[in-house]
Order: sequence, then structure tokens, then C-alpha cells
Amino acid sequence: MDRLSNTVRPYAWGSPTAIPALLGIAPTGEPQAEMWMGAHPGAPSRITRTTASGETELALTEAIEADPEGELGAATVARFGPRLPFLLKLLAAGAPLSLQVHPNLDQAREGYADEEARGVPVDAPHRTYKDANHKPELICALTPFDGLCGFRRPTEAADAMEALGVDSLKPYVDLLRAHPEEAALREVLTAILTADPAEMADTVAEAAAAAERLGGAHAPYARIAHNYPGDPGVLAAMLLNYVQLQPGEALFLGAGVPHAYLDGLGVEIMANSDNVLRCGLTPKHIDVPELLRIVRFEATEPGVLRPEAAPSGEERYETPVDEFTLSRYTLASGAAPTGLTAPTPQILLCTAGSVTVGELVLGPGESAYVPAGETVEAAGAGTLFRATVAA
Repeated sequence: MDRLSNTVRPYAWGSPTAIPALLGIAPTGEPQAEMWMGAHPGAPSRITRTTASGETELALTEAIEADPEGELGAATVARFGPRLPFLLKLLAAGAPLSLQVHPNLDQAREGYADEEARGVPVDAPHRTYKDANHKPELICALTPFDGLCGFRRPTEAADAMEALGVDSLKPYVDLLRAHPEEAALREVLTAILTADPAEMADTVAEAAAAAERLGGAHAPYARIAHNYPGDPGVLAAMLLNYVQLQPGEALFLGAGVPHAYLDGLGVEIMANSDNVLRCGLTPKHIDVPELLRIVRFEATEPGVLRPEAAPSGEERYETPVDEFTLSRYTLASGAAPTGLTAPTPQILLCTAGSVTVGELVLGPGESAYVPAGETVEAAGAGTLFRATVAA
């Protein structure tokens, strides 16, 4: 078992205070958006191992590369190759993230192979597929957490747009009411993303001013527009369900589901991939034709997940993917230790109180990596999240 030293990513949308407050450290004044825990090559966690020459600090990626089956277990390597198949994060949104969608596994493989064959550099700003993997993800709220998730009914989106009283939105309102669901959503999103940028900026400005005047259910869109003035993603956001999670509640984001996180602190877990297709709220490249191929144009209710309790004290967030599973344990002082031994690799994250795992004491925001099959128990008084590979 290893204590993890993790990188915090300073993306512009990050909260400057949420992660420092959890860690009990002073803010730097800069945004601190995500703390990554795992073996992603972009920012792998670091561990300290004892070797013949003494204690050596190394990246978790290096430890796994040196002994994949010893670290991950033979079954995990057989299923996913010699890599940790998930990435765990603390995510602290102080402003809206980009509106985005992720491909399914077949789409990712096809898209990656196509860009490789065309010689598109992997670091090119117009490159869409960074790898050949899908990126299902789950966000679990640690504080009240706001987001957008999945298309709402076209008639609901039409009502929200019509209430703004903006003449240039009338064609979108008419489309949303005149077509079958899939066609309506497809045509309106296409029209928004391909409109003349200058005309769209004027429309967004009018819509934002109206949303601010109306407040109530329109307030989130005024807030989004404040962070992304003139961005067509402000209107695209009005096509989606607005969701407010309470601490302990979660959202699962599968392939093709457009979404954006707006505000709050949460624990996020995902398949270890960088594949993101953006739909707006970003200065980055938007590949409209590929986006329209990936998006699932259907109205859905945002399924809020609550953990399912097991006799062992585990509360698991059930998802339909193999790369990861996330569980929560609420430990009480003086209770018998909770066994966490598993045949799969694990990352353990404390989010409240003080938890002892093996010989390590973890406080809020601290984490540990447990190789497959290593015996481990947890005790103390606090909250512990466990990320591992689905059985």
C-alpha cells in the first residue's frame, strides 16, 4: 500500500478555495480545479517504494509498468491491458465547465484509427480522439453540486426559450415544437453550432439579459452566459436538464449524453481516457460533424444515483461499466475494522474525519493506492471512498 502524492490541475473554471478547504491548507489565489489520483500519463500520482538502494519516489505509472500483474492482478490485465483502467479525481467547479459528450468504445476506436491514418498530430488543437478508449464517468457530490445532464423534452426547451422574449430565438422555438423529438433536438443543436458567430453573439447577449431579468429557472443560464459571453453553448445548455445534487448523490454520464458541471465539489471517477467532444462553453475546437455523429438525440430524465447499502458497510454507486466502481464507507470510532481486500487494484480517498488504512492515516483529501490482492482494513471515524475495477 502506498500513500499517493497527487497533482492539482489549475484549470480556469476551478474553485480557488474548495480543494484547499478540504485539504486544510491555505488557498493560493489561483483556481484549483481537479486533483488527479491514479496512473494517467498526463499527471500520474507519485508513490515512494523501498528498493535495494533505499526509498525511491516514482510515478504510479512506472510501478505498474514494472510489474503489471503484481500491481493490477492477472484478471485486470487480461481485461484492460497493463494499465490502471480508471482515474479518480476531486473536482471543484467554481464556474461552468465546457459542454461536452463522450464517444462509446466503438466510436472511439474508429475515430482514433481515422485520425491516426490521416496523420493528425495527437497534440493538435483540432484533434478529437486522443486515444482509442471510451470515457464513461460518474460524479458524486461532496457539497451541493449543480450540473446539466442529457436533453430535456423539446417542448420544455421551447418554453424556456420562448419565455425570454428574444425574436431571434423564435426559429429554434418553432423547430423544437414542429418536429419529432430526435429531429427537433438535432436540427436545433446543429443550427446553434453552425450559425453566424456575430449574429449568435448578439442573440446570446439578448438571451442572457432576459434570463437575468427573469431569474428563477432561468438563473443558471444567466450565470453560464456571465462566464461565456456570446458563446453559442449558452443556448445549447438550454436544451439540457438542469440538475442539483445533494451531498452523497451522484450522476452517471454514459456515451453520447451531453453534460456540463456548473458549480460544486465532488468525487469523480472515469475510464482512463481523454476523449472529449465539446458542444460549447469553450474557446477550444468544436468538431460539429463528429459531434453530431456521437450525440444521442433523445430526451432523458437525469437519473440521480444514491448508493446501495451492503451488509459489509459498503455503499456502492451502481454503474453499467467494467472499468470502475465507486463505493463509500462511513466509519465510526470504536467499530471493528472494515475489510477492503480485493483481487483488483484500489484507490482509497478520505473525504472527512480521519481514517486508518493499513499503516497509513488519511485525513480529508488524502489517498492511498492498494495493489491487487493486498490485505487492507479501514478503521477510524470518517468517510472513505473506494475506487476499483468492477468485479
